[in-house]
Amino acid sequence: MAEKMATKATILADRIEQRIFLLRGQKVMLSPDLAHLYKVEPRALVQAVKRNLDRFPADFMFQLNDEEFRSLKSQIVTSSWGGLRRAAPYAFTEQGVAMLSSVLRSKRAIQVNVEIMRAFVRLRQMLASHADLARKLDALEKKYDTQFKVVFDAIRELMTPPQPNRRRIGFSSPSDSTSSTERY
Repeated sequence: MAEKMATKATILADRIEQRIFLLRGQKVMLSPDLAHLYKVEPRALVQAVKRNLDRFPADFMFQLNDEEFRSLKSQIVTSSWGGLRRAAPYAFTEQGVAMLSSVLRSKRAIQVNVEIMRAFVRLRQMLASHADLARKLDALEKKYDTQFKVVFDAIRELMTPPQPNRRRIGFSSPSDSTSSTERY
């Protein structure tokens, strides 16, 4: 029984971490994703927040502008947000997500909030350990001479996340300056 609960928590944690985005220099979760996790309608979540706006200052929550929304939709090819939206979603910082637990008072909301807080903590720990590793690598590089420079450069390259390989989509005309083999 305990093993089954641990597996569920791990799956939920993975789903949560995939829904944390970096917007305006902050790690945030979007209102449609939060509504999905809390198992409430997105409009119900937004209504609950609007009824308690004094609990959500600008550093807890903000609404995406059109450019941010378009950019995010292009990054997330399969939208879990269900079709057309009248308004751009809201983005909740870690503090905003914590405040949601005072607005949404169901058992599910409490359980999900606990897992979201754990996910934010894990992300902070990963970022801190990555920075710590970079500092240690710099110290080692200063300590040893240039014969190990290739090794240190290779390690730094491994620490850098790979850039996604994007293929161009659409038709090309004969006037395109690149051949079809150069584009891919």
